[in-house]
Amino acid sequence: MNSVLVASNRGPVSFTVSDDGVLTMRRGGGGLVSGLSGVAKDGGVLWVCAALSDGDRSAVRQAPGGRLDLAGYETGAVRMLDIPPATFHRAYNAVANSTLWFVNHLLYNTPNAPLFGTRFQREWESYRDYNGAFAMALAEEAGHGARVMVQDYHLTLTPAMLRAERPDLRIAHFSHTPWAPPEYFSLLPDEVAREVLEGILGADHAGFLAKRWASAFMDCCAALLGADISENSVTYEGRTTQIGVHALGVDGDQLWARACEPDVESHVTALREQVGDRRLIVRIDRTELSKNIVRGLVAYREFLAAHPEWHGRVVHLAFAYPSRHDLPEYREYTAAVQRCAKEIEDEYATEDWDPLILNVDDDYPRSLAAYRLADVLLVNPIRDGMNLVAKEGPVLSERCALVLSREAGAAAELGEHALVVNPYDVSETAEALHEALVMPEEERRRRRAALRAAATALPPQRWMAAQLDALGTA
Repeated sequence: MNSVLVASNRGPVSFTVSDDGVLTMRRGGGGLVSGLSGVAKDGGVLWVCAALSDGDRSAVRQAPGGRLDLAGYETGAVRMLDIPPATFHRAYNAVANSTLWFVNHLLYNTPNAPLFGTRFQREWESYRDYNGAFAMALAEEAGHGARVMVQDYHLTLTPAMLRAERPDLRIAHFSHTPWAPPEYFSLLPDEVAREVLEGILGADHAGFLAKRWASAFMDCCAALLGADISENSVTYEGRTTQIGVHALGVDGDQLWARACEPDVESHVTALREQVGDRRLIVRIDRTELSKNIVRGLVAYREFLAAHPEWHGRVVHLAFAYPSRHDLPEYREYTAAVQRCAKEIEDEYATEDWDPLILNVDDDYPRSLAAYRLADVLLVNPIRDGMNLVAKEGPVLSERCALVLSREAGAAAELGEHALVVNPYDVSETAEALHEALVMPEEERRRRRAALRAAATALPPQRWMAAQLDALGTA
């Protein structure tokens, strides 16, 4: 039995299956994987996740009880759940990504959406079943008094479900997204809104990336449940859930070491040859609706219109990697990004100057190379739980000036040293790009040093350890 368990939709490994049935495993990425790796060194840690692909399901079905480590894979202790594909699709795409994500990022076009009818009721049942599968697996695997760390909006119901099965456990839930204020959260059907809040309040400790998201959650609990809230806790139906803020940062040393490897160096050389000695404005995002890529491109176009002295002297590297293309809204948004980029090219490109390089093919080494070369980093989401791009850039670029949306969770830590903008105001963003380009070198380096210190203040391993400590004393 395990003393520490982590539950998340996406796990630390994934599998692909070839035409002849051979399975190939690759490591997962992201801050959560990095954070767990440090905790896992102590042993006794089990990661529970969902099978996301046909390759994952093939691996699970060959593993005793879904335990990949018991099937001989070098994964650490991992249990992968083979949730029926139709149930997973409804829970993941229809509820998690098309409903809860949209609510907490304030993304709905409210004259037309959302529309909650009988179809959504079926989808919500699948979301319950999906969360229930996690709760049962965790209940089966956890040792007495174990600490369980449930991650993100995919698993909001799991803490309360697990609490009902195993009241001896210490349970945490962490939200990696923003949280909507009560008037927007109330777009959800009343019963659904209550279930989500009550689900998280089944935890002993609920964590958030920024104070404003924690405050919004507590406001929802007060407004929709009638719960009693204090500065750092919510009391509801006789139970108290402690509320914590854990601002995930980056491991600067590890990131820099990766950015100096040969594959990154080759991209640095190629990009330098491509852009010459021109200044570089860089953005690196998924084509996710909340990332605000189109307005960022419009702002760059306004900058070029207002400052012709920069024609031929600056290039915008916009890396916009595809995201959630099984949802029509995302396919349409990617097309809008590409249309806007073409308009800029048509208007400003010359035989010897390409003002914009847009790339939609995911390439992590190339992204690291772009960070290293950035003079300006543009991060302008309309709403973001944290945004690690804003933290990675100043770590890797020696002279990066950061243009940062005030609606990113990272603004709470980085705003003092960045050029902070209203993400809806493209004219303000355009002028911030100019200010970043002409910033005196001494100020640029001073700001970059402060940004780097803030970005690395709580690297993933310490972020995870801080939550375990909080859970142990909640």
